[in-house]
Amino acid sequence: MKAAMRAKDSARLSTVRLLLAAIKQREVDERIELDDTQILSVIEKMIKQRRESIAQYEKAARKDLADVEKAEIEVLSGYMPAQMSEADIQREIQSTISETGASGVKDMGKVMAALKGKLAGKADMGKVSALVKAKLSS
Repeated sequence: MKAAMRAKDSARLSTVRLLLAAIKQREVDERIELDDTQILSVIEKMIKQRRESIAQYEKAARKDLADVEKAEIEVLSGYMPAQMSEADIQREIQSTISETGASGVKDMGKVMAALKGKLAGKADMGKVSALVKAKLSS
């Protein structure tokens, strides 16, 4: 936050302030101090909210507001760990399916529960869910 203030980067500063407020709000609501994985989940939630907002703004032909949301996603993404490649995600899915002994779509919940711990913050879980469903359907 201090670096953004010194650089007079108001867009980055406001996004960092929003992030800190969201973290503090969750700590106050749950009366706990968040660890790294919980902070990552807060960031993921904020990124997801922004993506949904972008879709709505583009649907309403409000490019100016969509651009603001895209800039916020860029800032928030900087605080996330490096995203896994498609091939790495596929390997992780295959190994988890083997470990859990999943045989069909009915076992998807079991596979997703195992994957959530392994891939949290490293991959878009919506995308992972679609890949798991496709793998288990075939």
